[in-house]
Amino acid sequence: MSKEKFELGLKCRKDVLGEAYVEASLAKADDFNRDFQEMITEYCWGGTWGRDALSKQQRSILNLGMLAALNRGHEFKLHFKGAITNGLSLEELREILIQITVYCGAPAGVESFRLAREVLDAEGIDASEMDSGEN
Repeated sequence: MSKEKFELGLKCRKDVLGEAYVEASLAKADDFNRDFQEMITEYCWGGTWGRDALSKQQRSILNLGMLAALNRGHEFKLHFKGAITNGLSLEELREILIQITVYCGAPAGVESFRLAREVLDAEGIDASEMDSGEN
């Protein structure tokens, strides 16, 4: 394992998912899954999120689309919160979910909006004052 990539990955992972979440994940690692946690931190976060060509916002958008298409609800919620952390607005997030609905299908869109609502509620974010999005 590359110590440099791991450290970069650890920083990126904490920046997006939050230090408490990452520290808890690493603290729960045992002999069975420690190598997996290190691999994810090094390759996924250091080797991908640590690259400069795309912004964290762009990576969040990509992840939301892929996770919705793959029906990975737990990870979708984690990355929806990360997208908020990365500075995506509620209007941008709504548009992402609408595009997910069109390209991944209505069931994926319904689930994405449901999961997004769970995250917004858990984070105490009130979306009731948003612009309707109509032109």
